[in-house]
Amino acid sequence: MGKSRKGRRGQDAVDAVVETVDGGLAQLIPDRDRARAWTLLIDGAPQSHVDLDDPAFLSFEYQRRLGHVIDLTGPPGKPLRAVHLGGGAFTLARYLAATRPRSTQQVVERDAALVQLVRRELPLDANARIRVRSVDAREGLGKVPDGWADLVIADVFSGARTPAHLTSTEFLDDVRRVLAAGGLYAANLADGPPLTHLRGQIATAAARFPELALIADPAVLRGKRFGNAVLVASDRPLPVAELTRRAASDPHPARVEHGKPLTDFTGGAVPVTDAAAVASPAPPPSVFR
Repeated sequence: MGKSRKGRRGQDAVDAVVETVDGGLAQLIPDRDRARAWTLLIDGAPQSHVDLDDPAFLSFEYQRRLGHVIDLTGPPGKPLRAVHLGGGAFTLARYLAATRPRSTQQVVERDAALVQLVRRELPLDANARIRVRSVDAREGLGKVPDGWADLVIADVFSGARTPAHLTSTEFLDDVRRVLAAGGLYAANLADGPPLTHLRGQIATAAARFPELALIADPAVLRGKRFGNAVLVASDRPLPVAELTRRAASDPHPARVEHGKPLTDFTGGAVPVTDAAAVASPAPPPSVFR
């Protein structure tokens, strides 16, 4: 395990932290525009951005969209019980703790070495009620009591791909078990043309949840480029109008699809089961250039 630091903005300032973790080479790169902000990369792929001075600041497009979901899960400021599958640098857990004080959160991040690195270099607020489990996401989900969570967020990538066992109807059965009535499930999905994985994930969620919405860049939805899409699901009507307004007003505007247009978008894709599940496609090298 190695670590390196270099000066920035002067000889006494810290530049980068580099360590080998279970998932590959982790780099914490400082944000030169924000004094105590960092970007986490694993093997060159951006994973998280954290501003220790302002944890409510979300830099990545997909994290902003997940932030909108957090904001709309219950009345503003009300504490939530949330499960985060995939930890990264705990960006969304920090956001929720900052915007909804007294929330209780469980973060499931398999990479124990990454958890240690982030805890050391980007420590969590000591007052935040955040518990971190270093186990597989599905195993960790299985330990959460029935009906415990107001919100479950899935943002799990291994080698820039979502593992197959987190893409199935059986996985979503456990998500539904953990969610309280009216709770929300949100998943960060990544795909490119011809969007086979994304269509299949929408069909899979539709087999387990009556209400769905998808937030994504229009170019991604048109199959023009590889990118992220946030799938939101619940057993209650979703705040589609407000999600649409917020997504459209972001620095990188997104579109919200729901109802029949979202069903039509699946193009007849069928739900994915454990027996047929495969990992999400790897992004092309050009994505990280």
